[in-house]
Amino acid sequence: MLSIVGDFTLHKLVTLTELVTLIALAFKNVLPGRRPVFRVLLKQIYFTGLETLKVIMVISILLGTVIITEVISLVGVGNEGLTGKVLVWVVVRELGPLLTAIIVIARSGAAIATELGYMKINGEIDSIASLGISPDQYLIMPRIFGVTAAVVVLTVYFEILAVAGGFLVASLGWHVQYETFSQGLFSVMTLTELGLSLLKSIAFGLFLSAACCRQGLYVGKSATQIPQAATKGVMQSLFLVFILDGLITVPVLFL
Repeated sequence: MLSIVGDFTLHKLVTLTELVTLIALAFKNVLPGRRPVFRVLLKQIYFTGLETLKVIMVISILLGTVIITEVISLVGVGNEGLTGKVLVWVVVRELGPLLTAIIVIARSGAAIATELGYMKINGEIDSIASLGISPDQYLIMPRIFGVTAAVVVLTVYFEILAVAGGFLVASLGWHVQYETFSQGLFSVMTLTELGLSLLKSIAFGLFLSAACCRQGLYVGKSATQIPQAATKGVMQSLFLVFILDGLITVPVLFL
């Protein structure tokens, strides 16, 4: 039993070390003036960010509506200040970064692992290296930073739309006053809350993109390994996101 736990822990530590190394390589390969690399970065931001925006909009507005409905049904009308506070605690602190990362994993994480897996099998990565182009700079860095930038921006959109959608429903359905709602909202909308949300979105973006890139690069010579790499990339990314969420949130609660 101890040997199984030890092997599992050792395997996770090795994986974490490889992911941190991959992220460090991405930062190392940030060099200005490389147009092809910048073009790949923009394409990744477009694919991960803009094409996911519609999904984010729908889910965030529905989430804000559900939260407001549940809170008002529990505390009753007349506690608009508490309603605004709960919306910040639930959406900005937790669900905004978390659900955004999950949506990005489902939509872009598997695609990254699949794309790199096909490039590995077809010899495209070796061909890029033979031309004197660094695969780390051309393939890995734009994907890691592109996904991270998209996660940060999508998280901001998610939180704004969830809060606005929640207030709109509360205003139309229960005639909640904006002044009271906003007082409760901004009383807990501190720099700590905003910084915590930003830190989570950056950490989620870096590690989920690195995990999917790692699985894509680990594909061997068989095409059957590509769907396996995509599945492993998604599952590993989800595991990392929840672990990071706990590691970031718990210390802040004791401050």
